Amino acid sequence: MDPALRDQLLDRRGRLQTAISQSVQTESLHHLPREVDLALEKSDNGTYGLCETCHDSIERDRLMVDPLIRNCIDHLSATEQRALERDLDLAYEVQNNLLPKKQLSVQGWSTAYHYEAAGPVSGDYCDLLIPQNGDGSLYFFLGDVSGKGVAASILMAHLHAIFRSLISANLPINQLVAQANRLFCEGTMSTHFATLVCGRATRSGEVEISNAGHCLPFLIRDNKVKTLPSTGIPLGMFCAGEYPSERVTMEPGDSLFLYSDGLTEAQDRSETQYGEERAAVLLTKNNHLSPQELIRASVEDVKQFLSGARKADDLTMMVVRRVG
Repeated sequence: MDPALRDQLLDRRGRLQTAISQSVQTESLHHLPREVDLALEKSDNGTYGLCETCHDSIERDRLMVDPLIRNCIDHLSATEQRALERDLDLAYEVQNNLLPKKQLSVQGWSTAYHYEAAGPVSGDYCDLLIPQNGDGSLYFFLGDVSGKGVAASILMAHLHAIFRSLISANLPINQLVAQANRLFCEGTMSTHFATLVCGRATRSGEVEISNAGHCLPFLIRDNKVKTLPSTGIPLGMFCAGEYPSERVTMEPGDSLFLYSDGLTEAQDRSETQYGEERAAVLLTKNNHLSPQELIRASVEDVKQFLSGARKADDLTMMVVRRVG
């Protein structure tokens, strides 16, 4: 059993015992400690995490959310299936409401993005922010939380809230990401982390950008494409991590293209990966398009590449362009 899951079970049992001792209505609670004890017994005999119906492994992200689950998704009862569908619908609605406005623009900058979950919800993180201090700057974020499904989407929402709460402090990008890393690390299980590109674009055309172990962004200039380097490790790995930033001055017509690994690691039926080279060629040929059209061209190229093959990962892409 994963040590984090065992610790979670032991913590739940302790909390239940406290609640029962303090409650005047204990009948409805008595079955819960037995459920926890049964899960701990399964961990001792090596059967924890196995479906009681088919004996295959239960999906790990579901166990992280509810360590008392007994059956895999394929063998839920009708009541459990309806409850899961309601939860997924709600999770999708919450996540959809966290996404930034489409085609967000600020003086001198234009943006566009595509956000597509591989399943009901996504572990990718995507945000665009214009601070209320009126300095005309634009913050952009694109990241990927480890894992998949509901657990990853919850951590994505956690990351979203952290950065939204820190923006008002007007910190330099390196300090902003370092603060976010500390909060994410302290509030997240050690088994989870997040890669991230975070940047701030100013009216003068200067962009300060920090890359915490994420896919290398493309800078498109004069119909040429180059990658910008990674500057730090993923968020959540070490609470005291440092996140140096790079500065680049962009001229009108220059674009940044950010993406999750759902783009470059997409595989066709022959298991050939889409790759950075194909992405670079597409961007070079199509940088004359508007940010919205460039995103659409990228989505269509991925679709043609897959040729009906199943999409295995979340896909997020973002264009940030200097327009004046």
